[in-house]
Amino acid sequence: MSLASLQGKNLRANLQNVLPSGAGKLTIARVNELWQNPLVIAQTQMIARSLKQWTGRDLPAGVGAQVSASSGNRLKPELQLAEKVFHAPFVLVSHGTEADPVLNYGNQSALALWEMSWAELTQTPSRLTAEAPNREERARLLAAVTANGFIDDYSGIRISKTGRRFRIAQATVWNLLDERGIYAGQAAMFSRWEFL
Repeated sequence: MSLASLQGKNLRANLQNVLPSGAGKLTIARVNELWQNPLVIAQTQMIARSLKQWTGRDLPAGVGAQVSASSGNRLKPELQLAEKVFHAPFVLVSHGTEADPVLNYGNQSALALWEMSWAELTQTPSRLTAEAPNREERARLLAAVTANGFIDDYSGIRISKTGRRFRIAQATVWNLLDERGIYAGQAAMFSRWEFL
């Protein structure tokens, strides 16, 4: 088992213990707390660092705010990034390096779009975010990302927990690298989707 795989499992396990979903749903207050967890902060930093490495782009635009929107307190840069990304209007998800990769991060937009709690999302194999007929196409996409580092123009059909289908467009998908440059999974970000 790789270190990145172990870290992915630890991230999910620790976050589920820190912020249990109760009856399958997080309260708004608890959802707002997710970005403050050190493991979520670290995952957000890796996502941002990897995006910058592969594409030259920062994540997200306008992270310069010094005060938390939810608490009014001054924040360190890594906390600013975690809060901005978690509450961003775009969708951001990532998965680990397991043989059947499991989602290990989803911002608030992703949780809403896939109609899942944090606990549900972080137990979901990423392949299940696509319908069975679309999984082969998704596997080809992920293989291309693995080979090239990122792609910037992905479109495809996805499905929420309740069966609601939606098409995503112009998604960026990239490899995640830890601080030592070791492969640690993949992330996807998009701001265009339509329900079918």
